Amino acid sequence: MGSGEPSEGKKQKRPKDKNCGARKTTSFKNPNRIPLGPNRAKSKKTEVKTDNEKSNKKQTKAHQLLSNHATASQQLNFFLDRFQSSNGLKLSSLELEAIKDTCILELSQGLERDAETLSKHVKAAFGASWKEVLCEGKILEGSDPGSPAVIVISTSAIRSLELLRGLRPLTKECCGAKLFSKHMKVDDQVSLLKSRVNIASGTPSRIKKLIDMDALGLSRLALIVLDMQTDAKGYSLFTLPQVSAEFWDLYKNFHQQVVQGDLRISLYGPIPVGTEVTNGVPDE
Repeated sequence: MGSGEPSEGKKQKRPKDKNCGARKTTSFKNPNRIPLGPNRAKSKKTEVKTDNEKSNKKQTKAHQLLSNHATASQQLNFFLDRFQSSNGLKLSSLELEAIKDTCILELSQGLERDAETLSKHVKAAFGASWKEVLCEGKILEGSDPGSPAVIVISTSAIRSLELLRGLRPLTKECCGAKLFSKHMKVDDQVSLLKSRVNIASGTPSRIKKLIDMDALGLSRLALIVLDMQTDAKGYSLFTLPQVSAEFWDLYKNFHQQVVQGDLRISLYGPIPVGTEVTNGVPDE
């Protein structure tokens, strides 16, 4: 885990500065941006439990899914592998060093990673400020009304709705935005984004279109949740034809913020393992 992570042990002190994120950056330019709390360190007891759980699952296959307990470093390596292969590029050692594993949000290990528990994971990610950031419906002076703090990205409208329903405990006072094309007109979504939006859920193509139209802002964005669920044919957000290409095209809008440490990624669900990755380069 990156050097910015808290050390192991039960007695951990939270940063005194409430606005402190997982790591300090010199590029935190926008005062509207909402830094998340630091990743929680794993105790030795948890690590032992994780090893036992992995060893007990003998029915797993070579191409199966990584445990939900994958470390931030493992998740980052997986993400960088897909980023490079999907875009036909190879990041230099300097570029790889700039991307810290603190950009990956480690989720609560005691909770399942399904639609029903998504709200609990997101709430925990924002710590003590969750209600003000995720539930408040008033537009703050100088803030961008159409800029959510959380964007959930899925492969389909149906899956987007499922995850948005899982966030209902956080969207009662300020409704979540549905950002997909099925049965949804762009003009209606543009109108919705003129009011305060804290949470949005949608598909890559429509999200990018609204960003390109300057209807969807990114000034408050602190977390993007990438749905890792696979469909009946085994396709996911990173592998489904066309949708995958649309996602990586959309991700270009976020990459610099991720590198700067202003934005975190949550790979929501188990991630598939095909090759081991070292420093972002797959080992054949």
